[in-house]
Amino acid sequence: MIEAAILIVFPFAMAFAAISDLLSMTIQNRVSLILVGAFAILAPLTGMAWDVYALHFAAGFAVLTATFGLFAIRAMGGGDAKLMAATALWFGLNTSLVTYLFTASMLGGMLTLAILAYRRSPITVVAGRFEFMRRLAQNDIGIPYGIALGAAGLLTFPQSALGTWVLGRLSSL
Repeated sequence: MIEAAILIVFPFAMAFAAISDLLSMTIQNRVSLILVGAFAILAPLTGMAWDVYALHFAAGFAVLTATFGLFAIRAMGGGDAKLMAATALWFGLNTSLVTYLFTASMLGGMLTLAILAYRRSPITVVAGRFEFMRRLAQNDIGIPYGIALGAAGLLTFPQSALGTWVLGRLSSL
């Protein structure tokens, strides 16, 4: 039951955040709140030690502090900052968090280059039929970084402590 909850909540939240950011250029607060709440409830049920549990919250707080600074200087959107912090909570203060942040950075860089190339291409005239494609073509609009954050979360979660725990439990069935 716990395994199913973890495998539903985390991937669904990551996919929803990515799609939402693509289509509307926003990541709703409830996505981050669901991630934090679900982790707070589910992690102790996995048998996670309380000191490790606290380190997961420390990871979320550290990432929130860093991303809040980036938000303050307008280098990152508020939804992206909250999503990164909530996702860091699931990874904890270990190498899987570094893997997630590195993957998000690489995917975010590729996404940024692709959108900048799209904005300079003639296809933007034809793509104007779709609201989200018209929005992506605007130079004064930011990059929907939630796409990269969601994809990075989905790609790297299996290597996290919780991901490994779930896969181990499922393989023993």
